[in-house]
Amino acid sequence: MQKQLEEICAKALNEVENAQNSADIDAIKLEYLSRKSVLNNIKKGLKDLTPEQRPIVGAFANEVAQKIEQAVNEKEQAIYEKELNEKLESERIDITLPGRNIPMGKIHPLTQTVDEIVSIFQGMGFTITDNENSPEVETEYYNFDALNFPKDHPAKDMQDTFYTKVAPNVILRGQTSGAQIHTMETKKPPLRIISPGRVYRCESVSARKNNLFHQIEGLVVDKNITFADLKGVLNEFTRIYFGEARPTRFRTSFFPFTEPSAEIDVQCIMCKGKGCKVCSQTGWLEILGAGMVDPNVLKGVGIDPDVYTGFAFGMGVERLAMLKHAICDIRMFFNNDIRFLEQF
Repeated sequence: MQKQLEEICAKALNEVENAQNSADIDAIKLEYLSRKSVLNNIKKGLKDLTPEQRPIVGAFANEVAQKIEQAVNEKEQAIYEKELNEKLESERIDITLPGRNIPMGKIHPLTQTVDEIVSIFQGMGFTITDNENSPEVETEYYNFDALNFPKDHPAKDMQDTFYTKVAPNVILRGQTSGAQIHTMETKKPPLRIISPGRVYRCESVSARKNNLFHQIEGLVVDKNITFADLKGVLNEFTRIYFGEARPTRFRTSFFPFTEPSAEIDVQCIMCKGKGCKVCSQTGWLEILGAGMVDPNVLKGVGIDPDVYTGFAFGMGVERLAMLKHAICDIRMFFNNDIRFLEQF
């Protein structure tokens, strides 16, 4: 048995020396050092030896096992270092090569415009209305009736409003003005809020119109609020937004939920008031509608119009962005053309 152990040791050490890779080492471990190895089977046969032979052969078997294990460990470490060096060499990276440019995403220009407008009005003491007070899926009551629209108003026609199949009176809102009613129903004056969001109208898509666009609604309700306050707030807004004191004008207009009402124009940014194609040779461009909150609207939400007055305004985000950045086609905001978007 001792001779057999010597033969096994010599064979194992020879195989270890000739091992070329990790797979060879694993095979040697399985053959000579595992529980099912020939060396372990010999150790199991020690019980058949005489009491005198058993400790001698057992000690020799352990010595052979240690010698094989030591040789395997040394060879395994050498093979590991060899294979690692080969891998590192094959995966070498030339750090002197110029790096590849990875395009970075940017905030969409409409989102930038909304953030800028909101920041300006927050600086004037306005707060953003709660999301639940400005839903995009709205009822006719909040989109029209509570805003003093007559029952037969043309804006309620199917050609102007997107009606849903949820219920006969459930629509996609055509304006953010419904946020006024939701807010005044849940909060009492004084109020100074803005409500940005998307609105939907049955419009023919063109360079200046889209059936989806963005608005920012503003509302102030308090004691002794006058039209002069409205003019002061909007003139200050245009000054900050356009970065200069741009000439503005207030034109008489009509909105069912404000009285008196006005549309506000700014001097054309393209021609500086001299007249061009963009402003139809007028020198002016409309940016928003505004007016004093109609007493009927205040009464409808339980606010006494003899005690409180207020003003409201609504502006198109796309129109303001087009004016500020001299963009001539509203569709450019929605076409996802990277050449256009990367400029912002």
